[in-house]
Amino acid sequence: MADSSGKKKLLVLGGGPGGYPAAFEAADHGMDVTLVDQDPQPGGVCLNRGCIPSKALLHVAKLITESREASHLGVTFEEPKIDLDKLRGFKNGVVGKLTGGIRELCRARGVKLIQARGSLLNSTTAELKHADGKTEKLSFDYCIVAVGSRPAMPPMFNLGDPRIMDSTGALELADIPKKLLVIGGGIIGLELGQAYACFGSKVTVVEMLPAICAGADRDLVNPLQKRLATQFAGIHVNTKVKSLKATPEGIVAELEGEGVESPQTFDRVLLSVGRVPNGKGIGLETTKAKVTDRGFVEVNKKMQTADPNIFAIGDVAGEPMLAHKATREAKVAVEVILGEPAEFDNLAIPSVIYTDPEVAWCGLTETQAKEQGIEVNVVRFPWAASGRAQAIGRTEGLTKVLFEPKTERILGMGIVGPGAGELIAEGVLAVETAAVARDLAESIHAHPTLSETIMESAEGAFAQATHIYRPKRK
Repeated sequence: MADSSGKKKLLVLGGGPGGYPAAFEAADHGMDVTLVDQDPQPGGVCLNRGCIPSKALLHVAKLITESREASHLGVTFEEPKIDLDKLRGFKNGVVGKLTGGIRELCRARGVKLIQARGSLLNSTTAELKHADGKTEKLSFDYCIVAVGSRPAMPPMFNLGDPRIMDSTGALELADIPKKLLVIGGGIIGLELGQAYACFGSKVTVVEMLPAICAGADRDLVNPLQKRLATQFAGIHVNTKVKSLKATPEGIVAELEGEGVESPQTFDRVLLSVGRVPNGKGIGLETTKAKVTDRGFVEVNKKMQTADPNIFAIGDVAGEPMLAHKATREAKVAVEVILGEPAEFDNLAIPSVIYTDPEVAWCGLTETQAKEQGIEVNVVRFPWAASGRAQAIGRTEGLTKVLFEPKTERILGMGIVGPGAGELIAEGVLAVETAAVARDLAESIHAHPTLSETIMESAEGAFAQATHIYRPKRK
């Protein structure tokens, strides 16, 4: 089925952070590539309605916070004024530049970019439905399914009222509500909740589990929670939302939790209770590929489905639903198609909560070590001992490193503080390359920087960290 030049034909369904890197990688290796995405602009949820626009808003929110907190340093600004039209324009401009860049890279690489909804008719044929209703058939040798996920919307909350938003609606920034209820204390809820709080909303977070960011290390979440407690009107854990009711005065929420006032009325509600993979409804049942009840496409470490012609990557291929994981899986899938001995065997997939302070971790966590019975040596370096953290007035941070006791091999790293998402890359490299404590401790880190906290954490695995003294136990 290759074209007249003998090139293998690849169809990529989905133009997000898994799909377009897969298309580019395949084109770079001489394949005939067609990239199909139903959005007007490529980039997927991450670029159009997720990672990028949310970070643009969080950047502005951080500027507002820093301007207010500068008075502690002897510098006073007037209270910030928000021009919503300009703020939306900034956010949309960032998205537009990046989507335009992807479109241009498609042209430069010879990737055919088609705006349509693609569905499989069999293992070698797809149907493309265009926005005008016209359809066409496309044959291929291989297909990489990278159709991503969508925000979960439990039926009990789906009242058809625009004041009840998912993350997509919240990023449209229609207005700054006086009172905002965030249902779900996970990453998305906290990031957008903090942005709205900085813009002026009174934000209340409700989480049904015993803690916010339940999957993250408590040592890392605690400094974040302390800061959020000063910014939010309330953070209620072990609390359920029994019902929502739309009224002219607002959305009335019936809440159930110890010491929680109920009912309460909010101007808007942000629903952030997870995401649903898009594996169903795209014709995979016409192939040998298998889809779970939840909508995940079953794959092996080579990103292959049960159908030899069909691969799946990204959110639709399983947890964790992270853009950078999708990009790595894209490279693996294309290499396997090209006959290379590749598989997804990464040990450290970094996770980042882009709040202020940021929370980031990779590799083994202390909780996982306890659950799996793995003996670890844990070293914590408080940022109060960091000269750079003191200089910028952000001493609430912490760097935490887990080592194997006998070999001092680095098994995991966690960081909370400004820029943690940037700093965690060193931890990813250390875990992936099986680095040991001395590798980090004896690598010179620039002074004064926050990265020194990683070096000194490593020192603590076999000696005393320079700026921390802990009496030895007798």
